[in-house]
Amino acid sequence: MMEKNILIGHGSGGKLTHTLIKEVFFRHFDNPLLLQQGDSALMKMEGNRLAFTTDSYVVDPVFFPGGNIGKLAICGTVNDLAVSGAVPRYISAAFIIEEGLYLEELEAIVSEMAAEARKAGVLIVTGDTKVVNRGQCDKLFINTSGIGELDGKYLHISSGENIKAGDKIIINGPVAAHGMAVMAARSFEGFDTDILSDCASLNGLIAGVLETVAGVRFMRDATRGGLATVLCEIAGNGGLGVEVYEEAVPVESNVKGMCELLGFDPFYVANEGKVVMVVDPADAEKVVEKMRKDPLGREAAVIGEISAGTGGRAVLHTSVGGKRIMDMLAGGQLPRIC
Repeated sequence: MMEKNILIGHGSGGKLTHTLIKEVFFRHFDNPLLLQQGDSALMKMEGNRLAFTTDSYVVDPVFFPGGNIGKLAICGTVNDLAVSGAVPRYISAAFIIEEGLYLEELEAIVSEMAAEARKAGVLIVTGDTKVVNRGQCDKLFINTSGIGELDGKYLHISSGENIKAGDKIIINGPVAAHGMAVMAARSFEGFDTDILSDCASLNGLIAGVLETVAGVRFMRDATRGGLATVLCEIAGNGGLGVEVYEEAVPVESNVKGMCELLGFDPFYVANEGKVVMVVDPADAEKVVEKMRKDPLGREAAVIGEISAGTGGRAVLHTSVGGKRIMDMLAGGQLPRIC
C-alpha cells in the first residue's frame, strides 16, 4: 500500500523506493526499454549522428496555468533536440523530491510527463529518484536528458554557420506567455488572469518545416532570456547583425498588459513553446505558411532579417519609429522560471 506523502525512506533504495518506482514511475512511463531495469537503457540506433542534451527544472510554483514542472521538463528537452535539427527519441528523468510532497501531486506531474512524452513521440527510458529532508529542496526538482537522431544535412543549424545577409527571421507565435503565467501563479495567487504558459513540444512543427524547405539556416528556442537573448546570439555571427521590427513580433494583449503592469519587457520574458528560425528569404513565405497550419504556429510571423550593416548588433525598430540596440540581460529578470 502506498503512503499518502513522500517519506525519506522513498529515497533509501529499499522497499519503499521500489514500490514508488513500480507504482508511480513504471506505471506511467511503461515501455520495454525502461522495464529492462538496468543501470543504463540499452538501445540501438543506426545510420545517423546523435544529438544529446540535458537540463534541470526548478520552476516555482511546480503547477502553473498551462502546465507543470513535469510537462515543462519533457517539452524543454524535446525542444532542445528539435531546434538542433534532430528527431527526439529517448529521455531520462531524474527526480529530487522533498520529504512531505503529496504523492497525488507527484503522480499528477508524472502523469503529465507521460502524456507529453506520448504526444511528442519520445520514450522515457531511464531515471533516478532521490528524496531529501524537508527544507532541503522546494517540493520537487527534475533533471531530464535527451537523445535524438541527427541527419548530417542539418549539422549547420546549431552553429548558424550558413546565415547570410538578407535571411529572414521567423517566430512561430506570441512571446512572453510562459513567464507571465508563472509570475501570476507565483506572486498573485487567486489573481484572475487568463494567461496560459505556451509550454509545448515543437518537434512536430519543426519537422514539418524541415520537410517542406531546405533553407533553414539556424534554429533556437527562446526560453530563459526570451526572444531578445536569441536575437543577440544570432547578431555577430560572421560579422552580421539583426534588424527586428517591434510591430511584427506577436504579443497577446493580456500578456502585454501584465508586462506593462509589472515593468517587464516581453522581449526578455521566458517562453517554452517558441522557436526562432533564420531562413533563406526565398523560403520565408513557405515556412510561415507551413507553421500556420499547425496549432502551435497559427500566429507565425516574419519579424526581421539579417543585416550586413549593423556592426554585429541586434537593432530593434520600435513601434514609434525609433531604433534601439538590444542586449542580453545583465542579470536574472525572473529566477526559477523553468
